[in-house]
Amino acid sequence: MASQAKQKQKLLFMKKLFERKSDEDHPITGIQLIDILAGQNIKCERKTVYDDIDTLKGSGMDLETTKVGHSNAYYLADRLFQDEELMVLVDSVASSRFLTKKKSRELIEKLKTLTSEYKSDSLDREFFIRNRSKTVNKQIYLNINAINQGILKEKNIEFKYIEYTPDKKQQFRHGGEVYKVSPYYFVYNDNNYYLICYNYKRSDLSYFRIDRMSYVNVTDEDRYKLSDEEKARAGEQRYAVFEMYPGKPETVEIKFENSLMNSVIDRFSERVVTRRVDNEHFVITVDVQLSPTFFGWVFKFGDKAEILSPQNAVDEARNMVESISKLYK
Repeated sequence: MASQAKQKQKLLFMKKLFERKSDEDHPITGIQLIDILAGQNIKCERKTVYDDIDTLKGSGMDLETTKVGHSNAYYLADRLFQDEELMVLVDSVASSRFLTKKKSRELIEKLKTLTSEYKSDSLDREFFIRNRSKTVNKQIYLNINAINQGILKEKNIEFKYIEYTPDKKQQFRHGGEVYKVSPYYFVYNDNNYYLICYNYKRSDLSYFRIDRMSYVNVTDEDRYKLSDEEKARAGEQRYAVFEMYPGKPETVEIKFENSLMNSVIDRFSERVVTRRVDNEHFVITVDVQLSPTFFGWVFKFGDKAEILSPQNAVDEARNMVESISKLYK
């Protein structure tokens, strides 16, 4: 009776088998299917198993056919979530402040069941979290996928890096130079993705914003092997975070040196209103809340940033600088 009951469960078992045990790199042949089913006390002949595969296809499973030697083999091609989408979901769950560590881990384990067991371990990536709302653009999915392939295959990657001009135009850094790096870790910081990598040009660790990487390509070159000291430095990297705490709402004008346009767009996005004032400076007009963290963000640029208006913001900045200077007299 038990064997007869399992025979009725055959299609369900095969469905779960293709979901967890197959992908483009791990197809399953008909002979392997028969052996696996036999191990579950489910008798199956070659013709029957192919009929069952056709039934699963007819039910909506996207089973692709490939070759392993001279035999046909099958794997689940299209899933509910793509791998790069699962990576973003896992990182979002891990960074949610209202979830406990235990609950985050439980949810991540559930998300891992939505891909093959061969790829689920890649979702246990090391990254560091800080909180700030920012929309993730579509390009980052492609970058994450390519970079993750480099990490999994332990290969170098190449890319071009985007920066902003004082006129808010995108351009490739260093005239379109192609960067070659060894990828190691994803960092999720301030709602931005970063790559921790070994930079061959600097002969040291570097950090790149993934959404500013373009034309990411996995090469055939084996990646650089980090020393124990380099691994420790990569793990200890910390990122400063700028948050605006509650304060008096105000529309302010701030003058910056041209070299700070990237920092301005990082904080306020490309929608920020800007105007050129001379060949070395530009001015932004932006709504903020006048708070210690806002002034602290402006002050970190030293004499390269200056609050121009309104006067009450200028006065408050001056008072804060004078108060701080008294501590060091």
